[in-house]
Amino acid sequence: MTQAIDFKREVPALFRWSVLVIISFAMFGNYYIYDSISPLADLLAKDLHFSDSDIGLLQGIYSFPNIIMVLIGGMIIDRIGTKKAALIFTVLVMFGAFVTALKGNLYTMAAGRLIFGLGAESMIVAITTIIARWFKGKELSFAFGLNLTVARLGSFLALNSPTWGKSFYSSWDGPLWITVGAGVFSVFCLIVFYFVDQYCDKRYNLEKEGGQDKVVFKELFSFGRSFWFITLLCVTFYSAMFPFQTFAIKFFQEVHGTSREVGGNLSSILTLAAMFCTPLFGLLADKIGKRSLLMMFGSLLIIPVYLIMAYKLDIATPLGLTGFINLNIGFMDIHSSIPVYLIIPMSMMGIAFSLIPAVMWPSVALIVKHSKLGTAYGLMTMIQNIGLWGMNVLIGMVNDMTHAYTAGMWLFSSLGFFGLLFSFLLWRNELGPNSHGLEFPKLKKE
Repeated sequence: MTQAIDFKREVPALFRWSVLVIISFAMFGNYYIYDSISPLADLLAKDLHFSDSDIGLLQGIYSFPNIIMVLIGGMIIDRIGTKKAALIFTVLVMFGAFVTALKGNLYTMAAGRLIFGLGAESMIVAITTIIARWFKGKELSFAFGLNLTVARLGSFLALNSPTWGKSFYSSWDGPLWITVGAGVFSVFCLIVFYFVDQYCDKRYNLEKEGGQDKVVFKELFSFGRSFWFITLLCVTFYSAMFPFQTFAIKFFQEVHGTSREVGGNLSSILTLAAMFCTPLFGLLADKIGKRSLLMMFGSLLIIPVYLIMAYKLDIATPLGLTGFINLNIGFMDIHSSIPVYLIIPMSMMGIAFSLIPAVMWPSVALIVKHSKLGTAYGLMTMIQNIGLWGMNVLIGMVNDMTHAYTAGMWLFSSLGFFGLLFSFLLWRNELGPNSHGLEFPKLKKE
């Protein structure tokens, strides 16, 4: 008896890009909720008498459960498929935001952020795996970049919420109820994706998912050196970025004398730069390769910027740049004057914040088999969250002990050196016999 051959057509571009838009807006809600604490830092201190250690805990506890959960989440993704897993994790995101907004008590809010963290990072792993599935052999880095652009719009709006949502900042809980709405929006997007994916899976040639072989834990250490160098770069890079953003607005207020609104505008430069530059850097990586070298350059950029801001070094005046730049976004009611001497280091960070993720995450899909990709992203994100949890808590403690920010900024800067080292080691490995072709353009993974 002859076996029937399945002649399913390739997925039309319209469906692929529509799916990317839907899941990216789901990520938008996730990112908005994550960055909602930073603009609230001074209100939490004023209304609820939270210390920097308390605020660091609220942000750090997000990462704590993911030291284990995100790896389990990756395995769940490989077992039951991305659409079911992503929907489950997104419901946890929404519920966590709701619990956080319920009561102005550290333990209740920490419990909400913990529940949010349980879902949020695994949701990101699921969506990352979805992109790898739908864009395998296509514009993979560019698709990752566009996804991050839309997702970081959520961060941009959250960090600028003291400006466009000023009326909500009369108390600590007003802004948090906006995050509940963001969670509901994310769940809606995942429900839409669920049905689109189900429709396309029956009619088009999408790679089979779910029901993968049971993961043996010792296999986690068989992904190869390049995977581990990328993972180590991931943990150092994000540990330098996100814990800084936790205290960035408060830092700008207390060290540089800005208002909360201007502090939010400055902090959002990272996100604004990433929104525009991440897909462009992804497209660049697809065209020229050189992924390790691009990650080296991004790591190098972040080494000096923390010290420039900590010691109030004015590198703008020697370049002939002085005064303020007026930011006017009428439809968001954002109108503020931002000091030029702070815009330059924050813009340098913004380039790094765009470049490294645009190259780093797609590189994993070129190294690891698709059947283990959810597990690989889960393992990578698990180690990332160890760094995020530890660094958020450590920076909060250091700030409280020193009653200043300088020591913490030195810690952030040192992470840039480690990122440079790991990206250099990745480059060396990719030049050898164990290369996965990361340095070559338009790589199609077989």
